Amino acid sequence: MVRRIEAALKPDFADPKADAILQRIRDDFGATSLHLIRRANVCSFEKELSEADATVVAGQILCDPVNQQYCLDRPIDTFFNYAIEIGFRPGVKDNVADTIRIACEDALNKKIEGGIYTSTLYLFYGEFPKRRAKEICEKLLCNPLIERYSEFTPLNARKYYLKASLPKAGEQAMGKTLAIKLPAGKKALERLSKKRLLALTAEEMLEIKKHYAKPSTKKTRKKLGLPPAPTDVEIECIAQTWSEHCKHKIFNAQIDYIDKTQKPHKRQRINSLFKTYIAGTTQRIEVAQPYLLSVFEDNAGIIAIDDEWALALKAETHNTPSALDPYGGALTGILGVNRDVLGSGLGAKPIFNTDVFCFAHPNYDKKLPPRILHPKRVFEGVRAGVERGGNASGIPTVNGSIVFHDSYLGKPLVYCGTGGIMPRRLADGRETHIKRVQAGARIFMVGGKIGKDGIHGATFSSIELNEASPTSAVQLGDPFTQKIMLDFLLESRDKGLHSALTDNGAGGLSSSVGEMSQMSGGAQIHLEKCPLKYPGLNPWEIFVSESQERMTVAVPPQNCEEFISLAKKFGAEATDIGEFTSTGNLVANYHGKTVLCLPLEFLHGGLPKMKLTAILQNKKIHSETFPIPNNLTSQLLSLLQMPDICSKESIVRQYDHEVQGMGVIKPLCGVNGAGPSDAAVLQPFYGRRTGIVISHGICPRFSQYDAYDMAQLAVDEAVRNYIATGGDPRHWAALDNFCWPDPVQSKKNKDGAHKLAQLVRANQGMADACLHYNLPLVSGKDSMKNDYSFGKIKISVLPTLLISMCGVMLDARRAVSTDFKKSGDIIYALGKTRNEMRGSQYCQMHEKEGKEHPKVNLHENYILYKNLHHAMQKGLISAAHDVSDGGIAVTLAEMAIGGQLGMHVKCASIPHEGGMRDDEILFSETAGRFIVTIKAQDAGEFEKIMQDCEFAKIGNVISGTQFVVGGANPSSHITTSVKELESAFKKTITW
Repeated sequence: MVRRIEAALKPDFADPKADAILQRIRDDFGATSLHLIRRANVCSFEKELSEADATVVAGQILCDPVNQQYCLDRPIDTFFNYAIEIGFRPGVKDNVADTIRIACEDALNKKIEGGIYTSTLYLFYGEFPKRRAKEICEKLLCNPLIERYSEFTPLNARKYYLKASLPKAGEQAMGKTLAIKLPAGKKALERLSKKRLLALTAEEMLEIKKHYAKPSTKKTRKKLGLPPAPTDVEIECIAQTWSEHCKHKIFNAQIDYIDKTQKPHKRQRINSLFKTYIAGTTQRIEVAQPYLLSVFEDNAGIIAIDDEWALALKAETHNTPSALDPYGGALTGILGVNRDVLGSGLGAKPIFNTDVFCFAHPNYDKKLPPRILHPKRVFEGVRAGVERGGNASGIPTVNGSIVFHDSYLGKPLVYCGTGGIMPRRLADGRETHIKRVQAGARIFMVGGKIGKDGIHGATFSSIELNEASPTSAVQLGDPFTQKIMLDFLLESRDKGLHSALTDNGAGGLSSSVGEMSQMSGGAQIHLEKCPLKYPGLNPWEIFVSESQERMTVAVPPQNCEEFISLAKKFGAEATDIGEFTSTGNLVANYHGKTVLCLPLEFLHGGLPKMKLTAILQNKKIHSETFPIPNNLTSQLLSLLQMPDICSKESIVRQYDHEVQGMGVIKPLCGVNGAGPSDAAVLQPFYGRRTGIVISHGICPRFSQYDAYDMAQLAVDEAVRNYIATGGDPRHWAALDNFCWPDPVQSKKNKDGAHKLAQLVRANQGMADACLHYNLPLVSGKDSMKNDYSFGKIKISVLPTLLISMCGVMLDARRAVSTDFKKSGDIIYALGKTRNEMRGSQYCQMHEKEGKEHPKVNLHENYILYKNLHHAMQKGLISAAHDVSDGGIAVTLAEMAIGGQLGMHVKCASIPHEGGMRDDEILFSETAGRFIVTIKAQDAGEFEKIMQDCEFAKIGNVISGTQFVVGGANPSSHITTSVKELESAFKKTITW
């Protein structure tokens, strides 16, 4: 009999989460007679616990005696009107249950047999709308992709408890391997690819067919006892390795680019966007930047901080999983990028996370397409997932932003970044950024076990989201298991026990072992040795599953015993599953039989190069102007409430940005912590002044006008944020993350050639900006199929580029925050404001386009940035804030909110081109500008440093809280208070 323990808050204690759900049901479903909800945490044990053991478990582990009560094998209360229980589906990772098992075995001093499963019980008091129970469950209480629900009433509660079923995964004694016959003809091959979710084109399937038709291949296979046709293990391995997600086929394609916006049409052949504009850019810069240690060769880029320490940097996306399960997708996203950093070189310790999200508007009120979750639910789930991943792992979330646009309704964009530090050298003299894998080294799988979760993640993320998207691609990460693994591997690194490691990300063992085998020249693994969450997985599922918290580690034979002993000390699972070889083949066995044998030359070099055409078309955009509003004060207050501009304090405060105790400049600043910071500054080494600066830039609104300018604006925004906080322009690096709608022309995707041309333009713009700023790109990622389709409905994201930056400042005491510091300080505007209103938040608020969109003047800006940095090094800057969304007026308002100090500024004093109205001067989003404050006694020295730049003294910080911008006439004055500004700023996002 199943032993069931329920724990809930005592009736006298408030449950804010239950109250919030009650309010949502009352508001959204009209259940006004429903007056109370109680929640109970349920833990079910497959093998019955004795009464005594169950009492110990309930009282010491599952229940807090101060504010909770528990009961065994019956409801926590019997006077409810309706009950709904939410639990995981079979095979879904149950992290809480895993933790409970460890705690129970510690408390009882014995092993717990059988499964442990957790769920949540909701007891409803009052009239429950039973006819809408399904809708309430699926839209509010659970995600049907990974969770199941059941309902009961007091009348059938006893029967429900007696027959309670557990979400056990199906079991079979041993997995099976099948031969996959490759049919004749392109259409039949395409159907096979679609059926198995291989995400391979007909041409790629033909290349596979050719390989298996070779006499040499047939001879080898016969010798090994393999069938002539590929096994399912092999076909899945090839699909994973050749996926867009892993091979970046579009970025490595041959592209014939035609620019039809010019006469005559400009034509260019590009052999690889990556090699030409990304790696090529860094290669041109690298000679001048000796701090670059590992670029585009590893899981993350690695730069030197100084002679003793190095910094690993990576940013990833987890878009499609987050569309299906926002919490799980975001959680696995942040944990995955943590592992990328841990798996760089010989292992770096993650010291910070970043997050940048792109959602549809949270107040979206139109009918949702099938399988699309409401944007607010996506927002809440993603936020909770990243919070859980960072907070539970002890890694601070220090920098991020949120962008809102309804093009992200079909797929949200979830960018997760991590930085980590490692010593430059080990005690034995080895450089930590260099990996070595020699034949004979043992292959260890470390961390979590393998399940069905995450199967087809690599191929799934290489196609659009649609009604057939598989639920198996959804995963749930476990920060607890990953933290144990991280601590173990960092000590293994310091002891010199392993020679290389990488994470089991997209493609699982297929990817990690397949990639590492290139260093030695081959590998052989034994799939039956891999630890499984439950029996019955087929060999191909074991090989490509992306179950989380796993690393693949190369350990020299002489170190294996100590490596295993160290794993036991930490409580980490480390399993020897094979060895690296020099045979030239990747081989997998299952219970003594070969189920996979692929030549590395074919697996990694056999993918046919894509040949694509990109055509840039003229796009007519209606230019719109509107008369200057009568009241610019109300315009500013309204702008501060725009979703892209408004305060994200309620979100930021749910992340732990203090853990590890390194923060100098944090996400929020000022006397009350209400002002937004431009970048983060960390001081990672105790007793040393070296600082690390983290910033980013993202400007997708402008891609609809020109993706070249959008990319340069993203680079420039990241650079401005970095410079404004004190970062050194001589010691910096950037990451590029492209998220694009499908850029491959087809019958279903008729504007694919134009989207590809936009991708070319964005790469060109980014490369030109990075070259001019001497800013090396060290790592990146692309996500190329960010579309949703269902019947005639198609939703494609705006072409979006995130630039993440990180660099070094020699003295973190020189870091500068955005908040006004002292009355009497002089306010300066740096950079010239141009009439570039198109795409601005101000024009969006008025639902107009504007005339010209912002363009970046690289030459002027770089001079300004270097001079501003020079002034900061001299300690002349009291406060600095870059000008971006909302223009100078919003920048001044944010500085005032942070410092809780007022100001008087003259609009006419702001450097600007002729013929501009006051609202255009105040709300234009021209790139390359800052607002800074200077002590009066430092003004002369500051102005001398800035003499070859556009700048002007525009006003002063005052002791009160009055906020005044003098306009050309009374109607264009802005007169308000800091309190009123802050109230508007915090009004929009409060959850």
